[in-house]
Amino acid sequence: MTVAGGTSNETVVVADAGGSSSLRGRRDATWLIAVSAALWGLDGLLRKPLASDLAAGTIVLWEHILPMVLLAPFLPSAIRAFLRLGVRDKVAVVVIGIGSSAVATALFTRAFTIAGSSGDFITPLVLQKLQPVLAIALAVLLLGERLRPRFALYAIPALVGAWLLAFADPLHLTVSELEPALLALGAAALWAVGTVLGRMVSPSLSPRHLTTLRLGFGTVGAFGVVGVTGAPLLPAWGDAVGLVLLALIPGLLALTLYYRALQSTPASRATLGELAFPATAAVVGVLVLGTTLAWSQWAGLAIVAVTVTVMGVREARARH
Repeated sequence: MTVAGGTSNETVVVADAGGSSSLRGRRDATWLIAVSAALWGLDGLLRKPLASDLAAGTIVLWEHILPMVLLAPFLPSAIRAFLRLGVRDKVAVVVIGIGSSAVATALFTRAFTIAGSSGDFITPLVLQKLQPVLAIALAVLLLGERLRPRFALYAIPALVGAWLLAFADPLHLTVSELEPALLALGAAALWAVGTVLGRMVSPSLSPRHLTTLRLGFGTVGAFGVVGVTGAPLLPAWGDAVGLVLLALIPGLLALTLYYRALQSTPASRATLGELAFPATAAVVGVLVLGTTLAWSQWAGLAIVAVTVTVMGVREARARH
């Protein structure tokens, strides 16, 4: 997912925040979850030509600036809400913006560029499905939540699936395969941190304020990424349309639809709707971007998608 993208674990977090009773009487919007997830799956289609022309830092910078132009009217109230927070929550919001938004997106873009040079545009996208597994582990470390005994039943198959997906020959690793896999997993870990910290500050901030602050601090972090990597500040005019589409379609539009749908969709159904993400990414990768995967990688993709989906459904039912 891109800078504004959500995660499978956020489904559980947002739905739990309101409780199952808040969903009664509302029309189920699983289909809208699937639409937003499919939009995230289109990320590779828009990112590929940009990654060929622009540095990762430049792409990340404009993925933040463009949505902030639309969110600018909400910035003053978001800043006031931020100033009312305690020190712990302020630090969490800054980490969400700089780490989980700017740095994570830079890592993912770099992973996508490296993997794409060998014709694999699917693996970096699908490795993001590990975010719920990572988020649960981080919730134990950062929030003191208890780890359910059956967590290993999900974590072990998910890690095996990720291994199969990341390496065409899982018994013989190469540096060219290892680097993008580690970068993609680093991005997934930072997005998982954002989910856990977002859970922590959600009682004090509205979704609109949190989204605005995330992108606002993310813009600051993106300028830092540009400074550290030496990426150009300005893209070529020929890439302007692609950047706008990337920032607004799998970015801001998908996130807006996702949060709206979560208001009336049970977490278990929303998790199933998110299967549209790896499915769309796989279709786009094979039919449009020319990706070819070994049979073991297809098996890994299926294991990751099924394991994380089953985990989301089980965890949601356990909470209700």
